[in-house]
Amino acid sequence: MLLDRIQKPNDIKKIPREDLPRLAGEIREFLIEKVSRTGGHLGSNLGVVELTMALHRQLNLPKDKIVFDVGHQSYIHKLLTGRKEGFDTLRQYGGMSGFPKRGESDCDAFDTGHSSTSISVGLGLVKARDLKKENYTVVTVIGDGALTGGLAYEGLNNAAKLRTNYIIILNDNAMSISENVGGMSKYLQSIRTAVGYQNFKSGLEVFLKKSMPRRGEKVVDTLKRVKSSMKQLIVPGMLFEDMGITYLGPVDGHDITAMEKAIKEAKNIKHTVIIHVCTKKGKGYAPAERHPARFHGTGPFEIETGLPKENTGKASYTDVFSTVMIKLAARNDEVVAITAAMPDGTGLKRFRNIYPDRFVDVGIAEGHAVTFAGGLAAGGMKPIVAIYSSFLQRAYDEMLHDVCIGNLHVVFAIDRAGLVGADGETHQGIFDLSYLSSMPNMTVMAPKNKWELSDMMKYAVAMDSPVAVRYPRATAYCGLEDHREEIDYGRSEVIYEGREIALFAVGSMVETAEKVRDLLGERGYEVT
Repeated sequence: MLLDRIQKPNDIKKIPREDLPRLAGEIREFLIEKVSRTGGHLGSNLGVVELTMALHRQLNLPKDKIVFDVGHQSYIHKLLTGRKEGFDTLRQYGGMSGFPKRGESDCDAFDTGHSSTSISVGLGLVKARDLKKENYTVVTVIGDGALTGGLAYEGLNNAAKLRTNYIIILNDNAMSISENVGGMSKYLQSIRTAVGYQNFKSGLEVFLKKSMPRRGEKVVDTLKRVKSSMKQLIVPGMLFEDMGITYLGPVDGHDITAMEKAIKEAKNIKHTVIIHVCTKKGKGYAPAERHPARFHGTGPFEIETGLPKENTGKASYTDVFSTVMIKLAARNDEVVAITAAMPDGTGLKRFRNIYPDRFVDVGIAEGHAVTFAGGLAAGGMKPIVAIYSSFLQRAYDEMLHDVCIGNLHVVFAIDRAGLVGADGETHQGIFDLSYLSSMPNMTVMAPKNKWELSDMMKYAVAMDSPVAVRYPRATAYCGLEDHREEIDYGRSEVIYEGREIALFAVGSMVETAEKVRDLLGERGYEVT
């Protein structure tokens, strides 16, 4: 196999160009086989195989730096930097991380896990490079979905003033986790469908220089002075160049030669340049192409069908939340559901289909989601913001300043609370209790089983102040149905009474406490 010949970063440069498509195929087969066993982010990685290969052929790692936004699409980068054996333990305890880790390889320039950070990180690396008078290339790889996040625009605004080389590769697959939303998505679509402008511009320059050797250059210069007007006629806005950032593309992200040519050109530009690359999420694996959202992050699956290897058929807490949201909206016309680019992951897809006018997907913009919810609450609606615990921490100030201080009735449905395992430290939902407990007017609740989650959501909607309901990613506990008591604010619930040992538990830990009680009971202890 060609893949076996790659043990270190520069080995891919030794592969003959005519063999690169075969290598790309081997990489896809390898990823599908390994991720089918361990689970992981498959679709996004299948889409950036050729892009990553082109980067590694044009750069010199680890001297040059690649910053992957979010980092979930770094599997090929890991393969090409000598970590092939690590895929047997991908996302396992003590194994290889599913995200870039500086402690794992000196080819990983920055630890990432959350969205929209890469442009700012890259700018920092560029500034450090220039202050130290060093000479290397910095490349940021960011998806179009991440451009729905405000931090990306803060970085772009700063990057526009740069007068030194910085390459931003915009990986446009028309998807984030689920389908993209918002103005930037529509804008990029207009560019993708306006390839005629790119062909017209380059073809006209070549024609004028050849047919008018003496005057052609002057004519081209004149045309460049009015190119802004020409672009406005063909591609509305041309946002990036209007900001002062050179735009190259769109480039076929599955054409290695075209990608290498664009990267080589970008390295010679003495300011910020964006290479707009069009890719297909899940490319090369039919189930992932048909269901890109499902294969964004997947558990172990059967390669032949793409179906999960383990399917208990039992409802998760997310499933329970999904069902109760439909009921709440049916009873109350003021209920509005908000998600940050994750209608599938948060269980709001059915809500979106039934109540589209009361469903809002803001994109990967958690801060905006929270402040937007504050505005809805001030306007007399009952917003329910469904966000993973790890991502909600990005909106700390918005929760504090725009919701809690004003005592606005916003309900936070916090999914993936607690330890989540495979995605590592950047995704653990272990900080929310600390920061939520510090906020004025905030009520925090955690259900012990599926019935209590339903009851707590109903209770939360009936309140008139900020409230958070946090629940894990696990299968919803179905025990203790006989202990379904009406929620009494600020009062704990005694489930069993004993005389020797007292166990205190909150939320999903009640299930664990019940198991401990049974074990102690077998040893003769009476447990409360």
